[in-house]
Amino acid sequence: MKLLRVGPAGAERPALLDHDGVLRDLGGVVADIDGTLLADAGAMARIAAAAADGSLPALEAGLRVGPPLRGIGKIVCIGLNYHDHATETGAQVPGEPVVFMKAPDTVVGPTDTVLVPRGSLKTDWEVELAVVIGRELRYAADEDEAMAAVAGYAVAHDVSEREFQIERGGQWDKGKNCETFNPLGPWLVTADEVPDPQALGLRLWVNGVLRQDGTTRDQIFPVAEVVRYLSHFMTLYPGDVINTGTPAGVALGQPEPRPYLRPGDVVELAIDGLGRQRQVLASA
Repeated sequence: MKLLRVGPAGAERPALLDHDGVLRDLGGVVADIDGTLLADAGAMARIAAAAADGSLPALEAGLRVGPPLRGIGKIVCIGLNYHDHATETGAQVPGEPVVFMKAPDTVVGPTDTVLVPRGSLKTDWEVELAVVIGRELRYAADEDEAMAAVAGYAVAHDVSEREFQIERGGQWDKGKNCETFNPLGPWLVTADEVPDPQALGLRLWVNGVLRQDGTTRDQIFPVAEVVRYLSHFMTLYPGDVINTGTPAGVALGQPEPRPYLRPGDVVELAIDGLGRQRQVLASA
């Protein structure tokens, strides 16, 4: 299923995109799309049944699409997780996943405005596969147990300010947690529709120019290992999100003068089967 949330920011309502591309109202079936819902097998079955029997009313076209998940607990991110991205940035391939966090308040909808921070000269783009957790997980014994905790997948844009991240001291957090730095969606695609998360193409365009064109096959640590690994350092809860890294093609990896983002730029990104985003950059 493709689950999403539509309407004004802060007042979104749950919806489903059916197999014919028609937007359907889920408000009569569930209150919202959040971790509580994802962990409730009965509620998920009710959504599937309503989708199958055609009882869900159609919604009007043109509604804003918000983040597909409400009440995100934490966003765990994996850095340098593609072989080609590590190569382009001159970084050594890590022996274990590089882990950092983004605050849930960085999340916006897939077509919402992204703000270039004040004083920023090095705002960068990163298309990423996001993994959404659907059941509590700690100390997963193996990758099968880890994958059983995955509720679904979404497109994430891990916007990054490279000067703040790399040149201003401390950890990466300052360059990763600026306002609007994690557009998510348009949909949360349930795991049954993604039989192999290591067979997805990822692409990103800036002002119509293709900048990233990769595949999750190139991940250093695949999805199952990332989820298993993280569960040994933190408890993963329903509604947590994991951003799993970006392929080559970021501005940081380009020759000088690097084409960092500026107000007015347009970024579009897509992952096979998971939908497409489009953001116009503006000044914070």
